[in-house]
Amino acid sequence: MQSEQQYIELYKEARELIFSHAPEPMNAVRDEAFSDFVSAGFPSKKVERYKYTDVQKLFEPDYGVNINRLQIPVDPYEAFHCDVPNLSTSLYFVVNDMFFHDDKPKAHLPEGVIVGSMRDYPEVVAQYYGKLAKTSDDGITALNTMLAQDGLLVYVPRNVKVDRTIQVINILKTTPQNAQRQVPDLMVNRRVLIVVEEGAEVKMLFCDHAADDRHFLATQVIEACVGENASLDLYCMEETHHKNVRLSNVYISQQANSRVNHNVITLHNGITRNRLDLVFNGEGAECQCYGCVIADKQQHVDNNTLIVHRVPHCTSNELYKYVLDDKAVGAFAGRVLVEHGAQKTSSQMTNQNLTATKEARMYTQPMLEIYADDVKCAHGSTVGQLNDAALFYMRQRGISLQEAKLLLQNAFINEVIDKMVLEPLRDRLHHLVEKRFRGELNKCEGCKLCH
Repeated sequence: MQSEQQYIELYKEARELIFSHAPEPMNAVRDEAFSDFVSAGFPSKKVERYKYTDVQKLFEPDYGVNINRLQIPVDPYEAFHCDVPNLSTSLYFVVNDMFFHDDKPKAHLPEGVIVGSMRDYPEVVAQYYGKLAKTSDDGITALNTMLAQDGLLVYVPRNVKVDRTIQVINILKTTPQNAQRQVPDLMVNRRVLIVVEEGAEVKMLFCDHAADDRHFLATQVIEACVGENASLDLYCMEETHHKNVRLSNVYISQQANSRVNHNVITLHNGITRNRLDLVFNGEGAECQCYGCVIADKQQHVDNNTLIVHRVPHCTSNELYKYVLDDKAVGAFAGRVLVEHGAQKTSSQMTNQNLTATKEARMYTQPMLEIYADDVKCAHGSTVGQLNDAALFYMRQRGISLQEAKLLLQNAFINEVIDKMVLEPLRDRLHHLVEKRFRGELNKCEGCKLCH
């Protein structure tokens, strides 16, 4: 319990200060989350869903936590450009775990749509916060819930369609270092609540970046409530650096005839663990879940998914692809649970992986658990290397070995990118992925923060 103890003591010592800087709906579930964390602690590798990532070790270092809510001096508009050409977005920033307030004009949103800090909309937050992310089920969710002091609220009222993509830039930034005080490595706890009411539609793009050459540990919990006949497209792209640890838990609830398109893209990272829990609570709903991972050096990427079919006539489709080089480690564990009575379920889960070296490691575990007899479900996984025959064929036509490998890797990963609904984002990712394979994408293009 050594890694847990420092956070238990922190909460006991700073509880009143944490409460004073947070809205009431977040405080209402905080003590219960603390009790759950004390009881369960961080999940060990003996826990089935965490056996590929040593979470306890990740939390052992002494990270600083901005409980006093000090403002971090950064102007993201001047310092950062995360542009997707030809994609018009409504742009917002989260600096560490605080919504970035500014007076600059925002793109017009339809009437009733909210994109802002949870602190400013306690009535809406109180209805939905903590309803999907159960702190008794996961130690990281419990830790995030007991320490998070602010969060991002995205609310789309009934029958409202948001045509412009909402883009959220998550920036990790420490305070400036001075002679009097050594700046510690930083831990942040981000919280996101997405509510898409009946008949509403919204597309969201989250981009994660690190602004300093420091060690960061980021926990993130996203709760998404998708109403009847509603539509949510959720894209999460990580472009940080090798000193960054990211643990993200996404919880999605779908009602009847709703549609969810969830995409997770890892281009640059240190250690990443993404968890997705999606539950069908109404008939006729469908989800498309795609993952794209490119890792090299000693990077570690672990994607863990659970899709629960509780009702009949729902459709789920998963496709995750990894390309691993050097000594990178990848893991994918996906589970589809079809409960009693969930007849006419259709589910497909596929995980395909390329290991470019003998030192790269990939762990894959697709699972089906079915308690209904009239279903159509399938799953499969592959781990392999580049096709020698294809490489030989391309070499015979004057293509260098390095270029041949690049073309094959691109073709392999592009199957995932081509399934993304946002065409401008698809085009941008094709460009970034090619640069990533060529080793040219060492910094985010256009970003001045790390220069």
